[in-house]
Amino acid sequence: MGPHLMRRPPKYVQGFIDRHGKARFYFRRAGSKTVALPGLPWSPEFMAAYTEALAGQPMQLGRSRIAKAGSIQALAISYFQSADFGAMQPRTQRVYRNMIERFCEQQDKDGNPFGGKPAATLRREHIVRLMAPKVDKPEAANMLRRVLRAMMKCAIDIGMRADDPTRDVKALQSKSDGFHSWTEAEIEQFEARHPVGTRPRLAFVLLLYTGQRRSDVVRMGRQHIRDGFISVRQQKTGAELAIPLHPELLATLSETPKDNLTFLTTQFGHPFTSNGFGNWFREQCDAAGLPGCSAHGLRKAAARRLAEAGCTAHEIAAITGHASLKQVVHYTKAVDQRRLASAAMEKVKARTTTVKPLVKFDKTSKKI
Repeated sequence: MGPHLMRRPPKYVQGFIDRHGKARFYFRRAGSKTVALPGLPWSPEFMAAYTEALAGQPMQLGRSRIAKAGSIQALAISYFQSADFGAMQPRTQRVYRNMIERFCEQQDKDGNPFGGKPAATLRREHIVRLMAPKVDKPEAANMLRRVLRAMMKCAIDIGMRADDPTRDVKALQSKSDGFHSWTEAEIEQFEARHPVGTRPRLAFVLLLYTGQRRSDVVRMGRQHIRDGFISVRQQKTGAELAIPLHPELLATLSETPKDNLTFLTTQFGHPFTSNGFGNWFREQCDAAGLPGCSAHGLRKAAARRLAEAGCTAHEIAAITGHASLKQVVHYTKAVDQRRLASAAMEKVKARTTTVKPLVKFDKTSKKI
């Protein structure tokens, strides 16, 4: 047999033979402290020190628990310190962190937490099994798949795994269209219940005529208006938008008090939080007899109206700020279907009405 080939050391590890003939290995990463690693690469003691150095912090979980080297919890700590996680918006980070921590605390049939299991032993069938109980909630199942995929990418980057077990796991198809998109009748019903000059009407107009999420609407103020546009920096995506002011919105804002930095305030005069606003607006919809309507549904209604006006997907995205046109198409597919069907029928009508009807043979007529 040929000579033994040593496995390549993990990422950020450099090694050399000192003057005494002893192999020495160090963890070296830009922006991190250089750490001497004991033993040989891939040995248990080496990987324990390597994982801790990669995380940039002691592998401490809580006050007394220490993450086991190579475990899913150790991988979680490394992922929380990764560039991919750091590049996320704070809101998205909270969602990912909460889901990962719940996953680590979840127990198998023997009562052992998943977080203590070796990350290298996670296989495709395990992930399919974890998603199975959420089949009636496909969005939650797909979110778990997305989070685990991010963790497995980190595991590959740091040498904890050589493959991604989530790669061949298919996303579950959602049977729901998500938040209900307001109809024109529902819009009129809300307007009839909440007249111009009320806080609910102001919130309604801001949502409908900007097409933004509630997290962006609650931060809007007069300082964002200039030259007929309202400037928005979306909290979720970071996208910067300049949205023309619709006459209806402009008229409503002209009647709004000018003594606050935000258009929308609570009954105590303080700005809304995103969740607080969502709960409050839910109550206003209920008061109007619209229990199936929500703030996000007005965002979908805004996209529908733009589609009905003949706007392209790119034009709609310029207002809503969607980075993916796929979601815009999802919002407006019903409008596009109706428009295309009408156009198709008009073509058929034009073709059939130009054909002259056939003259039927009259049996009673005399032969010539």
